[in-house]
Amino acid sequence: MPNSKFFRVGYGILLLFLIIWVGVKINFIFHPLVVMFQTLFAPLLIAGVCFYLLRPIVRLLVRKRVPRTLAILIVYLAIACLLTLLIIYVYPMIKGQFNDLASSLPTLVQTAIAKVNELAGSEWFNQMLENFDLNLQQLSVKASEYAVILVDLLGSNISYVIGFLTNLVLIAIVVPFILYYVLKDGEKMSGGLVKLLPVKNRADGRKLLAEMDETISLYVRGQITVAVCVGILLLIGYLIIGLKYAVLLAIAAMMTNVIPYVGAFIAAAPAVLVAMGSSPGMIIKVLIVTVVAQQIEGNLISPQIMGKNLEIHPLTIILLLLVVGTLTGPIGLLLAVPTYAVAKIVITHVYQFIKLRNSDAAP
Repeated sequence: MPNSKFFRVGYGILLLFLIIWVGVKINFIFHPLVVMFQTLFAPLLIAGVCFYLLRPIVRLLVRKRVPRTLAILIVYLAIACLLTLLIIYVYPMIKGQFNDLASSLPTLVQTAIAKVNELAGSEWFNQMLENFDLNLQQLSVKASEYAVILVDLLGSNISYVIGFLTNLVLIAIVVPFILYYVLKDGEKMSGGLVKLLPVKNRADGRKLLAEMDETISLYVRGQITVAVCVGILLLIGYLIIGLKYAVLLAIAAMMTNVIPYVGAFIAAAPAVLVAMGSSPGMIIKVLIVTVVAQQIEGNLISPQIMGKNLEIHPLTIILLLLVVGTLTGPIGLLLAVPTYAVAKIVITHVYQFIKLRNSDAAP
């Protein structure tokens, strides 16, 4: 009986709980690791995404007989020129739209509340919306506060602002260095990992690492490409129908589109809110633009770019977003699904490698 599968699973669960309990008791040992993870997570994440985006360009230049170091510097120079143009021509427009939207957000929310109540019609529905209206009013106040949070912090908590800006500066300085060395020596890193394996498994390990690298690369580039395409489609649609804050809303939609299924609804919410401040006809136009963009993305863009790889069940995504959103907030929502997808790739390939190694070790 103690050797049965049920008892072995029970032993494993008890051992896991024991490890967690001991870890809680000696958490001071793990505190430096937690600090190190919190410090390095953002730079490594940004550098990793940029690595998979820029590596094809560097490889193309290297195939054109350009030295790798010079190829990386050429890419850096092109990025610097692009950022300069964006700061000069695009940033002022985005800043103006953001400030305008922040100042008019309470009015937009109040207009939305009035129109919802007006459309409700029935007395019982209005009664049901009383608490909901109060929550929307509180939300409008909070949204206005968050929109001008930098101004408030400058007057009340200058140390927090300095710390935040310091982190941004450190990330801006560290990421290019990390990215440079990863682009320069990235091919050698996989070779170093393969050398840690037994000689008889190195060929299979090299193959699995190559497959994992290619899958992650396709996912990262594909996801960002799809998000940019959706943002451009929505920007064109918003400009055609004459929606206010078109550039800002399109950028927000581009960012939220990394969340499959749910991202489209999150992106549509602020656009509909802005449309409510204009007319009912504008609301219908916004919904039409959103549906058309999502249909083009779902039926044309994603199948061509992403293919059928890494399909995640919608229920898994919803549950993942509920848990991560509760634990980490809005930033976690943006990173939850991509992180889950990459982790799924890694775990799948590691499991395949372990299974392969066990099969080789079997008599």
